[in-house]
Amino acid sequence: MPVATLTPAPARKFSRNPLIAFYQSSIGKKWIVGATGAILFAYVIGHLIGNLQVFLGPDRINGYAQFLHDLGPTLWVIRLSLLLAFIIHIVATIQLAQQNKAARPQAYAVQGYQRSTLTSRTMVVSGLIVLCFVIYHLLHFTFEATNPVFRTLEDSHGRHDVYRMLILGFRKPLISFFYVLSMFLLACHLSHGFASVVQTFGINNSKISGIVARSGESLASLIFIGYISIPIFILLRIVH
Repeated sequence: MPVATLTPAPARKFSRNPLIAFYQSSIGKKWIVGATGAILFAYVIGHLIGNLQVFLGPDRINGYAQFLHDLGPTLWVIRLSLLLAFIIHIVATIQLAQQNKAARPQAYAVQGYQRSTLTSRTMVVSGLIVLCFVIYHLLHFTFEATNPVFRTLEDSHGRHDVYRMLILGFRKPLISFFYVLSMFLLACHLSHGFASVVQTFGINNSKISGIVARSGESLASLIFIGYISIPIFILLRIVH
């Protein structure tokens, strides 16, 4: 009888370019996801601090918006860099998920699914929903494409009246609801992502894993509360 032989699986081909080879590896993708995630996390916090100035009145938030506008080309460099980081983060996350799924035996996959959380299992889906929100949010408030009347708003100093724009935008319940839902998904994403980034950079371990997880959850909760406070206060006419 012929002797059965096992054919080894073909080895994964890696580029000779060290940077490309690094990205093609699972460790490289984890580092890319972690690094871009950290950049985006910092932006989310900075953007929130800027937005919360709406509670200090029209002059403060409009002055902040004028300061950003006066940055000129620098502001667009920052925006394009953040957009690039966002795209790389999404692409690398999807590729990493596909790579892990392909390399994982079925038995291990079932066991891992039981241990994982709903948030971790839906990171890709929630991330894509947040991406849809970001696109709409840019069209709504940054490019003012969804409501051209925003472009004509000026305060008494001749500055773009961002305060009034926010009031008019968030007075529409459906827009505010979509904003709150997106911020909830973003908070879930940040909560899980915080621990993942810390672990990727080798800071996390069994002794502090609980502290890291709770810190991520607390920070994500504060970010969620901060962001949704704006549309809620506007809908309740507390900010008007």
